Amino acid sequence: MRARIPARSHVRLMLVIGIVAFAWVVAFLIRFDGLVPAPRVGQLAASLPLVVLVQLGALQLAGANRHSWRYTTIDDLLPLVSAVGATALALAWIRATAPGLIAEWPTLDWLLIPFGAIGVYGLLATTLLAGARVLRRVLAERAEADAVSQDEAPRRVLLVGAGRAGVAVARDLQSRPDVGRIAVGFVDDDPLKRGRRIVGLDVLGGSEDLPDLVERYRIDDVVISIASASGPVMRELIERCERAGRRPLIVPGLYEIVGGKVSLNRFRPVAVEDLLGRDPIELDLSALDDLLHGEVVLVTGAGGSIGSELARQVASFAPKRIVLVERSEPALWAIHRELVAEHSLLDVVPAMADVGDEPRMRSLIQEHRPALILHAAAHKHVPMMEENPGEAIKNNVLATKVLVDAAADLGVRHLVQISTDKAVNPTSVMGATKRLAERYVQHVAHRTGLPYVSVRFGNVLGSVGSVVPIFEEQIANGGPVTVTHPDMRRYFMTIPEASQLVLQAATLGHGGEVLVLDMGEPIKIADLAESMIRLSGFEPGVDIQIEFTGLRPGEKLFEELSLTEERAERTRHPKILTGITRTPTWLGVEAALRDLAAAAVANDVGKTRNLLQSFIPEFAQGSAPLANGSRSRPGS
Repeated sequence: MRARIPARSHVRLMLVIGIVAFAWVVAFLIRFDGLVPAPRVGQLAASLPLVVLVQLGALQLAGANRHSWRYTTIDDLLPLVSAVGATALALAWIRATAPGLIAEWPTLDWLLIPFGAIGVYGLLATTLLAGARVLRRVLAERAEADAVSQDEAPRRVLLVGAGRAGVAVARDLQSRPDVGRIAVGFVDDDPLKRGRRIVGLDVLGGSEDLPDLVERYRIDDVVISIASASGPVMRELIERCERAGRRPLIVPGLYEIVGGKVSLNRFRPVAVEDLLGRDPIELDLSALDDLLHGEVVLVTGAGGSIGSELARQVASFAPKRIVLVERSEPALWAIHRELVAEHSLLDVVPAMADVGDEPRMRSLIQEHRPALILHAAAHKHVPMMEENPGEAIKNNVLATKVLVDAAADLGVRHLVQISTDKAVNPTSVMGATKRLAERYVQHVAHRTGLPYVSVRFGNVLGSVGSVVPIFEEQIANGGPVTVTHPDMRRYFMTIPEASQLVLQAATLGHGGEVLVLDMGEPIKIADLAESMIRLSGFEPGVDIQIEFTGLRPGEKLFEELSLTEERAERTRHPKILTGITRTPTWLGVEAALRDLAAAAVANDVGKTRNLLQSFIPEFAQGSAPLANGSRSRPGS
């Protein structure tokens, strides 16, 4: 069945033909001062069909007809200009070669078109064809603006940041009056921009002028439109917006816009992630594609915060299959359902399993033959593992041993274990077990020569049990917000950012390295609490109190990302570091881990602690308490 050409396309075609014909006739009139001689009238009539045909063909070849007139931009006009220019050059070539043709065919004397008429035609046709498109856009936008209810006055927007992001937002608002917002002007701290006019809007002042500008220009919304503001800058802007009586909004992130989730004018409230002020991550997509495309990838802890995001990131590289290993049925169901909905052609296998179940894990690996294993399953809650050290041993150490041994025996090419900054000079059972897991991965990599690595990073925002959802719950309940110590600092990273770097790290390791993610500068937890209270529309210490409760068992004031002896150096990726030392083969590890397993099963706290200290000497230096109530060392 043949597709019907919309009537609108016929109208546009007839309009283009009319514009071309009109421009050609007017070009002759201008060339001959408004009075075309009789012989030239015949030449005009004979050449008109040729001009129309050549011009229509040039527009088609240049792709000018593919662009929507309704959303015409400068970029859309470039093919049009090139098409008219090509037509003028073709007509000039015909005029230059006409004498030779006329000598043989005298009836073609109408091809002696005046060069002046050709030049004038080029200017006129370009102006009229471009003008028609621009007029169509202006009329459509005016119609949309008229369609907006007169009862709902558009919200007046002040844009903070007159850089590329701010200009893009301003243009988007100007082209979309139907969204019910109008840009009033810019605020920018660059003195060179003060008083300037950008895309039709004035730079009204700096951020310190926000309270006055909000009142003077009756601003409804203050929108932060800065592409990559640092954390301190974001916090300062938020405070100034609060003083102006407005809760700030922010433009969507680039990944949201590119992913089609939102447009530039869909502003959202400032989130805690925006306070990190981290630069966008640049990935080596070619290396990741080589690692993941068409391969089988197995993810443990696939229902958790990190595991599920790793699965999402892997899915975007079109692997052959993703095997999701998770022992929580609801969590496994949720991520499996999401991936199947988002990637209908991808083979997603939901595998209910405990990583510590050796027969089950060997069976899964043997059946699916993954090229890469991403091991995110672990117990991570510090105080909870202080109360249950045996479970920390079983899940963080022994299950890792089961998985790594099975992977090495069955020929898995790559394995990445997710570790934590708490593994550095650990003062908690959780940190000690993760350090022990790092050492075992190093041991197997050194013994087999396989590129098995651990990736170490700090806290991720929004993960289960992290400080952010706890603060959100406390703020929703009216406070108080509890912080353990006023000087406590932590490294933070968003879950997508951490997951992307984990995948990138998988392409960098040669075997046995502990790769460390560059977490930027540590953030003071008390400052984070204050910022989250302000983001919720409250004043810290007035509407919602902050209470300091004291360090919990196993906690440190400051976390570290590298051991002194590791002497971390940057890899070829600027945000991933690696230790240059490698742990030698671990003699007697099997017997030692059997003793640790027996103590864990028996929940023998004293023996568990002694064995951990024998494995991890730096853990012995920190007197972190277990369930026996002894005091922890406050810092590291």
